[in-house]
Amino acid sequence: MRATSVRPTGEERLLGPDDLIVSKTDPKGVITYANEVFCEMAAMSEDELLGQPHNVIRHPDMPRCVFKLLWDTLAAREEVFAYVVNLAADGKHYWVLAHVTPTYGPDGDVIGYHSNRRAPARTAIDAVTGLYETLVAEERRHQKPQEAIEASSGLLADVLNERGVTYDEFVWTVTP
Repeated sequence: MRATSVRPTGEERLLGPDDLIVSKTDPKGVITYANEVFCEMAAMSEDELLGQPHNVIRHPDMPRCVFKLLWDTLAAREEVFAYVVNLAADGKHYWVLAHVTPTYGPDGDVIGYHSNRRAPARTAIDAVTGLYETLVAEERRHQKPQEAIEASSGLLADVLNERGVTYDEFVWTVTP
């Protein structure tokens, strides 16, 4: 079941302070490994997750421009940290602080991605929620997905420039 066909319930599922979500994907973002915590949080079995694009858990209130930033950073062969709200198969949502890194093969080529996700502090969620709402509102003003991403990416760049930080620095300024 894809998250895009799931209606958000507004109920939040909380990741425990010692829980760690781990997943691996191929270079196109298709899930090749999902740990038990990931399955529990996503309300999906391992069989349901494996072979699915990682955006199977995409929440409609998550700005697409943050995912563009994530993929652009990974394409530059750099790690990325991001606050992400996900949508489980049962309609509940859950917040994570994601750390995504490229996985390299013996010849140095990127053969996939590895992601660890942990529970973010409530203060961090509160700090990113307003920004994400603004970005999603901008995206919804546009009919075409590419135009929506470009507009929200520009808005995100403006907000970050105004604050004098990169997205990575922003993540760490709101992380206690």
